[in-house]
Amino acid sequence: MPAVTEQSFTSAWAAIAPWVPLLTGLGVIMAIASTIAIPWLIVRMPADYFVTRRKPRLERGPLVTLFWLLRNTLAVLLVLAGIAMLVLPGQGLLTILIGIGISTFPGKYRIERAIMRRAAVYRSANWIRRRAGRIPLQYPAAGDDSGPDTPD
Repeated sequence: MPAVTEQSFTSAWAAIAPWVPLLTGLGVIMAIASTIAIPWLIVRMPADYFVTRRKPRLERGPLVTLFWLLRNTLAVLLVLAGIAMLVLPGQGLLTILIGIGISTFPGKYRIERAIMRRAAVYRSANWIRRRAGRIPLQYPAAGDDSGPDTPD
């Protein structure tokens, strides 16, 4: 290995090394949180969540706006942490999906429906619901992405 490449790896590791314990701890916490949160959310969502048209509420008071801001800030942090966890220890993809799930942005419903149309995801979600005694989620038809971000 050339000396320049070895030196750049050494200096990169020196910059990252102090953060490894913190990032590893956050990865473990996110893995435990996602193991609890994902089934909890799947069981509590309405069976028609992926097929019902939803319209955003445009009226917002200051408290609702503050909640919206905090919710989306947390979502961005989770997506960024998930991206970092793709190369560092942790549950990167699950963290990204949780971040997308709690956020509010144009196109969110299309992404959620596209993910739920994947047979393995749909079967897994309904397996979780079946174990909790809930009725299965309704399957979102292809091309039916009528969420709040699509025109009438």
